[in-house]
Amino acid sequence: MTSKKTSKKQDVGALICAPTDIFDPEKLAKTYAANLPDDASASQKKSAFGAAIKEAWTKGHALISDAFLHDPQQTRQTIRSYTYLSQVILKTTMEFVQDELYPRVGQTKSEQLALMFVGGSGRSEMAPHSDIDLLFVRAYKSTAWVENVIETILHFLWDMHVKVGYAVRDVDDCINMARGDYTIRTNLLEARFVCGDEALATTLEERLWNELFAKTGPEFVEAKLDERAVRHKKNGGSRYMVEPNVKEGKGGLRDMQTLYWIAKYLYGTKSVNELVKKKVFTRTEHKAFSQAEAFLWMTRCMLHLKAGRASEKLTFDMQVEIASALGYEDQAGRRGVEVFMQDYFKHAVHVGELTRVFLTQLEDEHVKQSPSIGTRLRRVFGFEQDITGPGFQSQNGRLGIADPKTFFDDPVNILRVFEEALRTELLIHPETMRLLTSKISLIDETVQNDPVANQVFLNVLLGTENPERGLRRMNELGVLGAFMPEFANIVAMMQFNMYHSYTVDEHTIQCLSILSQIERGELTEDLPVVSSILEGSVDRKVLYVALLLHDIGKGRPEDHSVIGAQLAAQICPRLGLSQDQTDTVVWLVRNHLLMSDVAQKRDISDIRTVRTFAEEVRTVKNLKLLTVLTVCDIRGVGPDVWNNWKAVLLRELYAHTLDELLEGTDTKAGAREARVEMAKKDFKKRLRDMTPDEIEVELGRHYAPFWLGCDAKTQVILSRLSRNLDEDQVTHDIQMDKSRDATRACFAMADHPGIFSRMTGALALAGANIKDARTYTSADGVATSVFWIQDNEGQPFEKARLGRLRKLVDQALKNPVKTEDLKKKDLAKRKSQAFNVPTVINIDNDSSETFTLIEVDTKDRPGLLHDLSRTITSLNLSIYSAIIATYGSQAVDTFYVRNLIGLKVYDEDRCARIERKLREAVENSEAMAQDTAA
Repeated sequence: MTSKKTSKKQDVGALICAPTDIFDPEKLAKTYAANLPDDASASQKKSAFGAAIKEAWTKGHALISDAFLHDPQQTRQTIRSYTYLSQVILKTTMEFVQDELYPRVGQTKSEQLALMFVGGSGRSEMAPHSDIDLLFVRAYKSTAWVENVIETILHFLWDMHVKVGYAVRDVDDCINMARGDYTIRTNLLEARFVCGDEALATTLEERLWNELFAKTGPEFVEAKLDERAVRHKKNGGSRYMVEPNVKEGKGGLRDMQTLYWIAKYLYGTKSVNELVKKKVFTRTEHKAFSQAEAFLWMTRCMLHLKAGRASEKLTFDMQVEIASALGYEDQAGRRGVEVFMQDYFKHAVHVGELTRVFLTQLEDEHVKQSPSIGTRLRRVFGFEQDITGPGFQSQNGRLGIADPKTFFDDPVNILRVFEEALRTELLIHPETMRLLTSKISLIDETVQNDPVANQVFLNVLLGTENPERGLRRMNELGVLGAFMPEFANIVAMMQFNMYHSYTVDEHTIQCLSILSQIERGELTEDLPVVSSILEGSVDRKVLYVALLLHDIGKGRPEDHSVIGAQLAAQICPRLGLSQDQTDTVVWLVRNHLLMSDVAQKRDISDIRTVRTFAEEVRTVKNLKLLTVLTVCDIRGVGPDVWNNWKAVLLRELYAHTLDELLEGTDTKAGAREARVEMAKKDFKKRLRDMTPDEIEVELGRHYAPFWLGCDAKTQVILSRLSRNLDEDQVTHDIQMDKSRDATRACFAMADHPGIFSRMTGALALAGANIKDARTYTSADGVATSVFWIQDNEGQPFEKARLGRLRKLVDQALKNPVKTEDLKKKDLAKRKSQAFNVPTVINIDNDSSETFTLIEVDTKDRPGLLHDLSRTITSLNLSIYSAIIATYGSQAVDTFYVRNLIGLKVYDEDRCARIERKLREAVENSEAMAQDTAA
């Protein structure tokens, strides 16, 4: 084998290292010769070459990766370098196979063979672990020689552990298959000759353009846009997902590539910068495109290298590693990873804006279907308003500006664009968006304080139609942040936790959209309470403004609720709210987490809980507003966060608090007794198989917490389980509880210390996640417990799985539960290790009249609840109920306890010891979980 210089066809642009450092053909030849004995056989030649080419590939790949890690800004050079290495490796391999292993004595037409890159390889865009996409173009029929050459090349690549996607076709096959398959057509659009018979490759390219591409532009555009819509839906439907897919997600690289494919197909452009010459993009837009492309490729390359594989989802753990590798550092109130992700989302927004501009250009050229067809239909049927606002006109079915020279003489017109778009239900023309972006600087302090401008903004926010589209477009174009500078701080802000699915600004807009849906009666069946509240007399302006501002304080060192309330006090008068309205908004922003926290972290059957909450709320008006805001806030967190469980808790808290606020002082004292009597009446109705005397005995066995703590159906189950128990007997009933989106597990056994810990351990070993728990001790010494549990997907155990669950619980109850077994049962996920959740332990003797509350706020992990309850029991405390709340990787477990003689724990030394022991249990549990996961 002799070294050969690479041809000009292999020049893919500037590289991150010198070409001969990446791949040195002379060094390869020497390595090959050193491993080759005299008079070597074909098998020995193949073995020697395989070892040499694998070494060259490994060293070249490592060199590029090291250079990139040293200077990640050289992204374009990096992806070209990976492509260049793949190209020269393939060319050298094919030449070796043809010259040394299967030399042609006399080439016939049937032995023509061209090797081409397709896909990302054809664009010269390859990440560290990208597949190499190949097309072997053969003549009109296959021969043994062609098959041997192709098979041998592929075996060399597979031996190098290179992932290869390949196809073998003749020119006619390529044309015919591309007609009916848009994926194949897109791959062929990017086909680039590597080596072999160049005339064959040229023929394919010419026939593709003449016979297919030139005649089918509109159909290709629509096909790629349909494909894009399906892909977006599959990857979350939003560019603001907190764990985005860098390649396939909305605003990711695939969107940029789609734009490139369409441009090349229609205009024959070889790069996006040629669209500037065609006046599709301005130079500023092209610059934004290039910056977004470089950032996304840098992120993808770093993701591949850190993951050690072709990983495309930017998971939380990878975000931390990549942010650190790229030099992002913690700032006041924000982690470096959050700053990195904010940059990511800003670039994703730019990708969306540029795609929108490009697609509208296609509409104007009648290459892409225009939305004006739907617009005309809405107008015919009277669903759309005519454009009446001064200075506006229709541009191909979109909202345009009649005279840009005079339109911006009044800067308030920038806001009026969004008001008119919502009123007429027209999309804003991208040319208008360009003008708005270029005039952002006109929105100065004078405009921000202009009463007319603020009224226009409120019209957008409070419009009877969904304000989501107007606010999102206003936000993406930078108008919202310019008009309300306080909001600019949360634009594209990452919420680095496993609880939130969106950025802060997108979460806010989602919340406003949900409020609008409730108002329009679209969620009445799902949300009957808040729907009825909104049907009454509620100040819409207060509610919408409070929801807009509820998270505006995030990203600062202070508590975001406190700083948010301070900001709201400044913003509300600017928006034209009265002092009373401002005070209400400020209160709502400061307390927007209050109702959610009480409902999910406290026992709302405890009268002190409701009474304390009512004292905080003060008025029925505040309660109603806070309830609506809380529901919208939780539903706006993500698609799978809201469930019947949270709905039940909030409805109960709302109802109890409303009663508390409406009842007079004299009647409050008897309210608790009245609720107990009502519960007993309901209970008696369900015991038809018992005599009156037996019912009276049963009523006397249970104390007030039993009657107030759970529904009548659960009370009956617990009562039946606890009757006539043997000393060591454990009875249980495990059934679906549809009202709470959970499975209800009821237990009864003779009371003794450690029961609660034993139950939690048994359920954990059975693969159940405990969401809530109550324990009660009867007058005759029987302990009853009820747990609401879900599986690892946050769903109830369906009927088909209940039998196995019961069997596992039985097995677990027979033997002492070991903490080590719990760690093995559910290994800690790697991505959860990315989160820092400090442990906070609070011992509270004020929130309940009869119990001491121990609240442990820490990082969630397998076996945590079992470890905590076991520790509490070992400290000679009895657990009467436990409220379990999880927020992604954070767990907040609250235990209602008493000492062994039934009193609260007041002694300061003992409280300090309780806190110390619980902290030790948390630390030991975390260390063991990490060891087991490792």
